[in-house]
Amino acid sequence: MRSIRLKIFRGTSNSGEFKEYTLEVEEGMVVLDAIHRLQATQSPDLACRWNCKAGKCGSCSAEINGKPRLMCMTRLNDLPVNKTITIAPLQTFPIMKDLATDVSWNYQVNKKITPFTPKSNAEWHWEQKDIDRIQEFRKCIECFLCQDVCHVLRVHQKHSVYAGPRFFVRMAALEMHPIDSADRLPFLKTDAGLGYCNITKCCTQVCPESIAITDNAIIPLKERVVDRFYDPIFILFRKLFKKK
Repeated sequence: MRSIRLKIFRGTSNSGEFKEYTLEVEEGMVVLDAIHRLQATQSPDLACRWNCKAGKCGSCSAEINGKPRLMCMTRLNDLPVNKTITIAPLQTFPIMKDLATDVSWNYQVNKKITPFTPKSNAEWHWEQKDIDRIQEFRKCIECFLCQDVCHVLRVHQKHSVYAGPRFFVRMAALEMHPIDSADRLPFLKTDAGLGYCNITKCCTQVCPESIAITDNAIIPLKERVVDRFYDPIFILFRKLFKKK
């Protein structure tokens, strides 16, 4: 048993402040364990969101010592010893209460994306390399840590014109699917605001599933948008051979 000091945000979007606690913890505990013990012993009204405690539901997202992380996958032993551990809610989304944020905006963005649309009379057999290319994107657990750390949303508040890294991952999985027939490039260029991303790779750094968001999803999508809408040769080709 050892004592740790916690500084946790308490309040809502309208008003709130960080409150300090001292807590006895044991070897091997994660941050979520500490939150549960705090709820059981000192502060039963402390609000946080969690579900699986196995790093697969994405519910317990928070900012631990200023870095977006999953509380259930962050061991107390890995944090600086003898220093106060600061736990704050995701800053990109409205705070409902304490560590619980309202992430419903993400689901509204998701509804705007054209779903998987297979080609007519498609052959449902394809090469392993095509499966491998999109399988990585399916690992996303929608923790929205990438959305939280993205400066376009976090700093510039471009929620109305920018979809964010999580949904670029989803659209990459659809666009690269070998039998999908939908065209999402106009949406990526306009409503999704792909051009706002300046490739800082901060989203990749915080992904708990180690998805190469920037290299494997965002950059290939940017290349496709540039080829379609900005390449002069491609534009000339389309004008010459455009279907009536």
